[in-house]
Amino acid sequence: MKFANHPLISVLAAAGVIAVAAGSYAVHAADPAPAEAPRPALTVAVTQQQRIAVPLRVGANGNIAAWQEASVGTEANGLRLADVKVNVGDVVKRGQVLATFAPDTVLADQAQIRASVAEAEAALAEAAANAQRARELQTTGALSAQQINQYLTAERTAQARLEAQRASARTQQLRLGQTKVLAPDSGVISSRSATVGAVLPAGQELFRLIRQGRLEWRGEVPASDLSRVKPGQGVEVTAASGAKLAGKVRMVAPTVDVQTRNGLVYVDLAVSPEARAGMFGHGEIDVGAQQSLTLPQSAVTLRDGFHYVLRVGPDSKVTQLKVKVGRRIGDRIEIASGVPADAKVVASGGGFLADGDLVKVVDAPAPSVAQK
Repeated sequence: MKFANHPLISVLAAAGVIAVAAGSYAVHAADPAPAEAPRPALTVAVTQQQRIAVPLRVGANGNIAAWQEASVGTEANGLRLADVKVNVGDVVKRGQVLATFAPDTVLADQAQIRASVAEAEAALAEAAANAQRARELQTTGALSAQQINQYLTAERTAQARLEAQRASARTQQLRLGQTKVLAPDSGVISSRSATVGAVLPAGQELFRLIRQGRLEWRGEVPASDLSRVKPGQGVEVTAASGAKLAGKVRMVAPTVDVQTRNGLVYVDLAVSPEARAGMFGHGEIDVGAQQSLTLPQSAVTLRDGFHYVLRVGPDSKVTQLKVKVGRRIGDRIEIASGVPADAKVVASGGGFLADGDLVKVVDAPAPSVAQK
């Protein structure tokens, strides 16, 4: 019996072929596609904390003032100021003439005193001659004892008058020297009240002088920190202009203000054109050093007001750690807490990463050696 050309057989054969093809397609469709390996979000270098000596500093606020200020006035009384030779800001030397008074009155008085001295010298010469004759005649009886005593007394009186006139002459010589106002020390003129033509009483201030041009910073340090401040310690004072002024502690005040509970620290400042008496300044006093763990500042990121570092785990994934930071030392920052001492953290570029990101770790470039 022949079935090859039977229509039903042909239909069944075709259906079988379709079923086999469909089964083969189903098998291939069920096979899962190979998963792609996760790609690193960033290529980074890692670093670890380093222990370095961190300077300890005590901060304080205060004012810059003259180390010592001299008041330069007139010693002569009632003389007219004839010339003023210096002004505010001038640098002067010890003994330099700052101003002069008109010497006319003093010269006239001096001439009168010289005449009085000459008169007293003549009177003394006459009295001395009479006294000498009286001494020679004392044994002859030609003069009474009373007369002899009168001649001797007249000699002593004339001698005293001459000494008085000579003392007056020296006084007038001193007055003549006082017509020149001299600098009592080298320094800088800080103020001037001298006016040409003024007739001034003795003791009137003419100038103020910053002795030797030296300035100091007077910082107010809390009483709790005063015991850490010692003479000779270095200080960096930042003036209101932003200028950095170097100095050294000269002395610590022996008392503390009862109102503020602060004590004054006197700091000698190096000569600088940026420093001016009366300026405000903030100072940092070096009181020693301590060993602290630090990281490069580039490894610490600031987010939402907090500091973070990104720790790299064995699986090359980063974990965000919140840290507490301290002082900055050059390009490094002190890590007070939050990071294990042996942890590896992202050295830079942490701002482009998020917690859990995969990274590719490469060796950090060797630090370059500065050319000498």
